[in-house]
Amino acid sequence: SSDLSACSEEFLDGALADFGRVIDLNVPAMLTLVQRYGPLVDAGSDDAADAAAALWAEDGTYDVEGWSMCGRADIAAMVRSPEHQGLIGRGCCHFLGPAVVTVDGDKAVAVCESALLVHRDGRFAVARAGANHFRLRRIDGRWKITERTTRALDGKPEARQLLSDGVDR
Repeated sequence: SSDLSACSEEFLDGALADFGRVIDLNVPAMLTLVQRYGPLVDAGSDDAADAAAALWAEDGTYDVEGWSMCGRADIAAMVRSPEHQGLIGRGCCHFLGPAVVTVDGDKAVAVCESALLVHRDGRFAVARAGANHFRLRRIDGRWKITERTTRALDGKPEARQLLSDGVDR
């Protein structure tokens, strides 16, 4: 009976270890991190700008279509910029689709597609469709964005490569 109990414990320990490798319980936190971006930048208030910037590590970067930001101050400044405030003032939606996340210890990669919808003439139109590649890192027990790169899905290979580089094959 004690041999059976020891065998069962070993099996259970092994099964739980396999489960932990397959299902990373941090993935929901990473998905929430990525998904918070759109509502925060569309809210556009000073508090929302700070909260959007706080999604990034202190030295995190964001490179979107020729606009490179480095650090939280740059990201908050982008949300507060006249260009961005004008965009949200006319009505828009930064929509990020479901992300595919690949975890490697305290680092992860997430990729997703996005659409920027803008309000024009009483209707919404897609202004940009993008490929997004996020590098994430667990810092002091919390997941943060260390790098985000976004490129237009305009048929050029760079955007497709961002998606391909982030999908665990």
